[in-house]
Parts: sequence; structure tokens; C-alpha cells
Amino acid sequence: MRLLTWNILNGGGDRLDAIAAVIKRESPDLLALQELRGFDRRRIATLADSFGMTAHLAPSVFGQAVAVLVRPPLRIGRARSVTWRLHHAAAAVTVGPLTVVSTHLNPWSGYRRYREATWLAARYRRGQVLIAGDLNACSPSDDPDPDEQRSDPRAIGALDAAGLIDLWRLAGSGPGATVPTASGIGTSFRPMRIDYVFGTPAVVPRVREVRVLRGGEIERASDHYPVVVELMTGNS
Repeated sequence: MRLLTWNILNGGGDRLDAIAAVIKRESPDLLALQELRGFDRRRIATLADSFGMTAHLAPSVFGQAVAVLVRPPLRIGRARSVTWRLHHAAAAVTVGPLTVVSTHLNPWSGYRRYREATWLAARYRRGQVLIAGDLNACSPSDDPDPDEQRSDPRAIGALDAAGLIDLWRLAGSGPGATVPTASGIGTSFRPMRIDYVFGTPAVVPRVREVRVLRGGEIERASDHYPVVVELMTGNS
């Protein structure tokens, strides 16, 4: 089973063809998307159909929508949208015993990111859970640049303190930075890792590999690189 998480930058714009090409080639079973500006339920359903998937979209009051897409024969059981607690949003779906959360934390305030991460950790720290997305924060384990506002460690620390596992630290291979891509779109970023998949201890035995995808269309599709987690299938 493959999970892919990706911030596609302001709804994709004229880069949607490149984004779609990457997703079709990678063919994830679970897809967490962030920065879905301009997407409503009809538009995300159309995009999901083009991938042969079904979708749950969480709209955002202040920021941008996020979504989780699922490929049959996997099926969405319960679905939930978290809007008022987050600057952007979180979309959570259950697929069998697994809960997948796509989220995007506050881009401007380290304290608000910390509050958002604390709430997410309290809500989603039990059972088999994956929290995926753009957390807009560097891990203290990555020795971040102290002059970069995203170096504030409190959001990542809140997830660590709740017992959630940074899966890149567990099973990452290859270069880990997730911004910026080589196209020059992400001129506001220094090279850093701000896109994550966190897992609960119950899901860790299923994790086989974590990779940051690079090259080809990816370099011009967004300012973020997608992150892929390879999982063993499991029903318990």
C-alpha cells in the first residue's frame, strides 16, 4: 500500500497537468493533498475520477482546502472535516483499521502551529493513524537554520511528545528536503524538510520505506516535493 502526500501550491493552476502526470505514474492507494485553492466537492470529485479514486475534501474558512483520496478496492468508511481549529484545514478518513489525516499547519505563526499540532496529536494519537501534510515547521532533529521562522520546533515537538513517530526519521531513504523544487517557484524557501508523515506506534510495523520524489514533472509541478510512504497491507 502506498501513501503519497503533496502540497500542490495554490490549487495547481496551469501546473495541474504535471501534477496529474506524477500522481498517475505513482498510482498511490492513498493520496493526501494540500493547498487546494478553488476546489469544491465537485471539482475534487472530477480530479479523483481521473485517477480512479474517491475523495473527501475538507474546506477551509481562512486558508486553503485539503483532501484525502482513496483508490478502490479500498473504501472510505468514516470521513471528517476539521475547519475551525486550523488556519487551513484537516481531512480525516478511515480505511479499514487505518485513519489517514491530510493537514496543513499555519504558515505564519510558530505558536499557532504548536496549538494546531497539539490538538491534532490529542485527537489522532490512538489506533492506526497517519498524519500527512505540510506542517510548515522544521524538525529539531534536522538542525534547521535559526534565522528561518519555520525552525520553531514546538509543532513537531507536540507531535513527538504525544508519542507520534516521524516516519522519515524511522524509514527515510535518499535526500529529505521537501522544499523548494528546482523550478524556482519556491523562492521564499531555503532547502528544508517541512512535509511529513507521522504515524502512531500501532501503524509503525506496517512502514517499509519513506521517500521524497524528485525529478521530471515534479520539479515544475509545485514548490514542494511529494513524500511517499510504502506500507504493508493490514487488517488488524
